[in-house]
Order: sequence, then structure tokens, then C-alpha cells
Amino acid sequence: MTQISFYLTITLYGVATLAYLVCLLKTTPCRAMIARRLLIAGFLAHCLAVIHRFIAAGHLPVTNMHESLSFFALTVVGVYLCFESRYKVGILGSFVVPFALLVSLAAGMVPTAIKPLNPALKSAWIYSHTILAFGAYAFFTISCGVAVLYLMQSHFLKKKQLGQMFMKLPSLDVLDDIGYRCLAFGFPMLTVAIITGAIWASRAWGSYWSWDPKESWSLITWFIYAALLHGRLTTGWRGRRAAILTIFGFLVMLFTFIGVNLWLPGLHSYT
Repeated sequence: MTQISFYLTITLYGVATLAYLVCLLKTTPCRAMIARRLLIAGFLAHCLAVIHRFIAAGHLPVTNMHESLSFFALTVVGVYLCFESRYKVGILGSFVVPFALLVSLAAGMVPTAIKPLNPALKSAWIYSHTILAFGAYAFFTISCGVAVLYLMQSHFLKKKQLGQMFMKLPSLDVLDDIGYRCLAFGFPMLTVAIITGAIWASRAWGSYWSWDPKESWSLITWFIYAALLHGRLTTGWRGRRAAILTIFGFLVMLFTFIGVNLWLPGLHSYT
């Protein structure tokens, strides 16, 4: 049942991606509504797949690459749907939904077997640490999509190319507000995730911090977003530079999440 739900999720995400891309070319209220409903259907199917996996495994399904990628895609879609409902920025889905589809496809390409839980992961801290971390990752993903739209919109304004694409994009102020809210939610979540991870590491390995590759790159990611938030709060830093740093931070976050697991073996390699 888990596999059926997961492949149904990928199918619905794929169709939703096509629907959002069609809206990017020509938006109508009907097409936007269809795209959103398809994405909601995919999200519900994804929730069902994760619940089934949780029941089958007996623990939160975030302990291997398949589960982590799947849970990441789920949180990205969930957070995006909240922002789309709040700000009516369906065009953002043309960038976020394809990314969620790619992550889900990647989850389906790695081993999906449920294996015995690593002893270090048998802790209640798995819930607070991982849910907060994935929540932060989702907000940073949305902020990256917003930063791309911001750069596009600012380019159109600079070149005075006020065509159809310009009219479809939200204003720079709206995009800036969404980007700031993503940062305002994501950064505290990442901070608490790192703190709870340190406590969990102390319980599991006897040390709060061991400079494991995952820990080190998580700290690098934290500093990048801390600098971005500090710049916004103290100097009103915004615009093109902030958008570029947001995209850079997202790329570093992706490396922390995926690249470290693949290329830098350490205590967290089993994820």
C-alpha cells in the first residue's frame, strides 16, 4: 500500500507540474484552480504514503535516503500550499512543484526497503530534531524560488521589458515579504534543530559536537542564513544581493542535506 500511495503521489505531482507550467505560459482562474487541486491531491496521497511507511517501520520515516527525500518533498509541498493560499502566488508553483517532483523521483530511485533502525536513532529526539530541520529546509526552498522570481522581476524592470511574464509575476514588495517570512520561520527552526541535534548527539555518542561533516556543514548553512537575517534586520538589506545570497544558501543547504551523505562519510552517513 505504501508503494501504491507513493507512486500515485509521483503521478499527481507530475501532472500538477505540467498544470503549473501551463499556467506559467497562460494563466486563467480555471487552470490555476486545477493545478492547485492536483497538487493538493498529490500532497494528500503523499501524506498517506508517509503514514503507511510510519506504521510499517514503527518510527518516523526519515532514517534513510529514500525516506528523507520523500519527507523533504512532502514538507516543501505543504509549506508551499500555505504560502499560495496566503499570498495567491500560484506562479511560484511553476518553480517549486517541479523541484518537489524531482526530489520525489530521486526518492523512488534509491533503495526503499525498511531496515532495522540504527541504535543511535532510537530516541524521542528524532521527532523534534528532524521535523524542525525539514521544516527549515522547506522554508528555505520556498525562499529560493521567491529569490529566483525576484531576480526575474527586477531584470524585467531594469530592462523595461513589461510584457506578459512581468504582469504575471508578483511585485517586488510582495516577493520580498514572502522571502523575509520564509527566513523568519526557517532560521529559528534550523537553530532549534541544531540545538536538539546536539542534545541528541550527546545522548547517542557522548558528545554534543564532534565536527562530523554533517554537523560542520549544518553550521555553515546556519551562518549563511544568520548573515542574511542579520543584514535584513539591521541594515534593511534586500534586493538583488539578498536574493543571490538566498539562492547560495539554498545550494549549501542542499549539499548539507544530500551531498554530505553521499560524499563525506561520517556519523550521519546512514541517513
